[in-house]
Amino acid sequence: MVNEPDVPPNLCFPGKAEVAETVAEITGKTMAAVENLVAAVRCSRIEGKVREKLQYIGFVSCTAASMAFGGPSACRFACVGAGECAQSCPFDAITMINGFPVVDFGLCVGCGTCVRVCPKKIIELIPAGARVWVPCSTRDPGKAVKQICQVGCISCRLCVKACPAKAVTLEENMVKIDHEKCMTFGPECGMVCVEKCPRDIFRVYPGTEATVQQKTAAA
Repeated sequence: MVNEPDVPPNLCFPGKAEVAETVAEITGKTMAAVENLVAAVRCSRIEGKVREKLQYIGFVSCTAASMAFGGPSACRFACVGAGECAQSCPFDAITMINGFPVVDFGLCVGCGTCVRVCPKKIIELIPAGARVWVPCSTRDPGKAVKQICQVGCISCRLCVKACPAKAVTLEENMVKIDHEKCMTFGPECGMVCVEKCPRDIFRVYPGTEATVQQKTAAA
């Protein structure tokens, strides 16, 4: 056990909140509430049928491919698809399917390794209990997005205006969700953000069902 006072008790990612609480108790440290996190890939390149603007030939790496005119995709914010995140994941929680990373929420512990290696910065850690999310990282204006992606966010702000919890904002043309506000408000909103989105890119978080199943099995 680490007794150094400046070292937080929640550094064991596989153990998550339960182990963090135990470590805090044993070492006598005070710990704030810990929310289990999982990785989410904020891109819908395949669903949006985003075309390739070039064929990359070279060292197979997302970082290397991104250095060639921003990568092969017509969307400069899209997942490159070379699998650097999957290769780096120490828990084998990411599988590449048709050149796109798919996260296994049962295996992901929220260590953030994939977040750090992604050159496009389109992977983020989201609370395991998150209710909604937006799998899109574009910052381009709506007109440009429509020309290259069938589902990409067009910054229409309908979700921002509709959210009764004020949990949705648009920063630099990119949707941001305050998950704490969203989860605190609860289901009374009726998922109005999902309903209002004209591009169907605002949706129920895919990890929610897996999280519910895990809690049910544990009970």
